[in-house]
Order: sequence, then C-alpha cells, then structure tokens
Amino acid sequence: MNDIIDIPNDGERAEGLKAWGWVSYALHLVVALGAVIPGAQPGALLLVIALIIDLVKRSDAEGTWQASHFSWRIRTVLWAGVLYIVTAPLWLLFFLPGWLAWCLISIWFLYRIVRGMVAMNQNRAVNV
Repeated sequence: MNDIIDIPNDGERAEGLKAWGWVSYALHLVVALGAVIPGAQPGALLLVIALIIDLVKRSDAEGTWQASHFSWRIRTVLWAGVLYIVTAPLWLLFFLPGWLAWCLISIWFLYRIVRGMVAMNQNRAVNV
C-alpha cells in the first residue's frame, strides 16, 4: 500500500507562512500597545508565544521574502529585552530616567512591529 504525502505547493506554503506571520505580528502588536499605553500590560506570555512561533517557523520561511519578517520579529524582541534589562537599574536610581528610557524602548518596539506589518501587507520583505 502506497501512502501519498500531500506536499503543499509554493502558493499554499507562502499563504501558510503569511498566516503564521500575521498571528505573530498580532501578538507582538498587543504587547507593544500594552507597553505604550499606561496600565495596559497584557503580560510577557503573549510575547513568549510569538517568539516561539517565530523561532519554530523561521526555517520554513528560508529562501522566501517572508524570512526577513521572522528574523525582524526575533531581533526586535531580543533587542527590546536587552534594552529593558540594561535600563532597568535606572528605575532603582531615579524614577524619571527609567520611565523615559522604557517609554522610548516601547515606542521603538511598536514602530518596528507596525513597520513590519506594513511590509507584510504589501507582500514584501522588511528592509533591515
């Protein structure tokens, strides 16, 4: 008995990757808006879920225009995390500098997510 394996064509693969990309961008956007809007912290769990999606699906996107989006989101999360950790001592020393630093990082994070979403909506890679 022969088993037939249904291998998706490039169009189906591209649409599947795009769907995963939109899920990830939506999760990132919720977290980014929560970071910018005071008192609206949705929690880091959504960001961890989005990061796991990106790490798992990134290899599927190799060689496509969508590969840049997976790398873009992963780098955005990693850089934001590093920046939050590096600026965390400012909260202990002085409230205002810590608050300003985290506001700037949050706005940068939101900008990167929106920029990536715009590029994905236009079916093009994110220019790094």
